[in-house]
Amino acid sequence: MTKQRWFWPVVLGGALVLLLLWAVGVRNSLITQKENIPAAWAEVENQLQRRFDLIPNLVSTTKGYVKHEQEVYRNIAEARTKLAGAKTLPEKVSATNSLESAVGRLLVVVENYPNLKADTQFIRLMDELAGAENRIAVARMRYNDIVRSYNLKVKWFPSNIIAKRMGLQEAPYLEASSGAKSAVPPKVDL
Repeated sequence: MTKQRWFWPVVLGGALVLLLLWAVGVRNSLITQKENIPAAWAEVENQLQRRFDLIPNLVSTTKGYVKHEQEVYRNIAEARTKLAGAKTLPEKVSATNSLESAVGRLLVVVENYPNLKADTQFIRLMDELAGAENRIAVARMRYNDIVRSYNLKVKWFPSNIIAKRMGLQEAPYLEASSGAKSAVPPKVDL
């Protein structure tokens, strides 16, 4: 009779220990995934900074050929200033979209200047800019993949119970600007 008396308390105790271990594992997983988001965003910012640093060289190279396109240069300067002053993720995304749009207009203007398109400095900068754009696209994709994984964990039952108790909410995705969704990309033929 004493064996039966201790059987159920041991089973319940073991079940509680397993439940506690599961909860700790889910909590640690959520913390890890939440921390991966800023790391992925830092990589996006790193690539955006690389492009940001290339743009003044591109502008100075084109200025010699395209002297009367001051509005394009002004738009690029304003977009770079806006990006440099952006603090929050939505501000940075908006500023990045403005800069992309301004650079796109510069590339459209370049089409009218065959001498510029043949300039080796310009060609080298365009290659570097294309490489930067590819790296940005990959970094954005990785960021969104990490956010997706985290958001699913925050939403899925039963991990959503622990996430709610921790005060965790969904993280925002990086999305293309509304202008990028509907705009026709500029044709650049070097």
